[in-house]
Amino acid sequence: MQSVLAYGRIVARTVLGGGLRQSERREYRLITVSCGFGKDLRKGSGGGGGTAKGSGYGDDACFVAAHRLADVLGVADGVGGWWDYGVDPSQFSTTLMQTCERLVQEGLFVPSNPVGILTASYNEMLQNKAPLLGSSTACLVILDRQKRCLYTANLGDSGFLIVRDGKIIHRSDEQQHYFNTPFQLAIAPPEAQDSILNDSPEAAEGSMFNVEVGDIILTATDGLFDNMSDYMILQQLRKLKDSSYQSLNETVKSLAKRAQQLAYDPNYMSPFAQHACENGLNVQGGKPDDITVLLSVVTESKE
Repeated sequence: MQSVLAYGRIVARTVLGGGLRQSERREYRLITVSCGFGKDLRKGSGGGGGTAKGSGYGDDACFVAAHRLADVLGVADGVGGWWDYGVDPSQFSTTLMQTCERLVQEGLFVPSNPVGILTASYNEMLQNKAPLLGSSTACLVILDRQKRCLYTANLGDSGFLIVRDGKIIHRSDEQQHYFNTPFQLAIAPPEAQDSILNDSPEAAEGSMFNVEVGDIILTATDGLFDNMSDYMILQQLRKLKDSSYQSLNETVKSLAKRAQQLAYDPNYMSPFAQHACENGLNVQGGKPDDITVLLSVVTESKE
């Protein structure tokens, strides 16, 4: 009788196993921290670490939002040229990220469509009675908790990379009209609309990637990528001991601080300087800029 019952259990597991495994499958989550430095000290935008929540460094902005379906994060880099017109570029990038965050919190999004969040946020800004002038790049990253899949949208030269077992296995591509002129969302006054670059949010490059527990996702503005090569970034990420907040904080602070140091080194041949030389410009040194870094690790929910 005992063997019959055991066999019955085995048959039941075989028949129902797929459903049981599906129901018992744990969700993935992102643990994310941030750090950054503002180039313009007038704005009091010093560095800091910790859980990213509505943070901003200089003209950069970022957000991290949690929803029952997904973890969502983003960075945006306000175009500094607007200072010449008396417009604070950080207001545009900050409002764009705050709007994205609110849409996520209200559940007005589809995890597989980050471009949709970007489009809805930009359109909402356009529909304001007094539209906020400015321009910004943008990069959004969404982890669908149940599908264990990462969906991304990148417009311009901010971006992200995914690291597994110490190697970069996936990354975004820069979108440039020409050297140092990235794709960007913009709202310009009527008299200047013909002279201001303005790309559609639908022009953002989208991607989908299956992630695993332990994968590291680094999302940042160009202040990081213009000053640190992939090799240097990986060297810093090797300092990450585990997925604890303490280890993440220490690593993201070290990474952002190193980028800031290199940005002001006149003798350093930065990635930005190398690209400038490739475009016929005689440039050497780092590139002083606002720096925003979001460091995330994929974990498995314990619930």
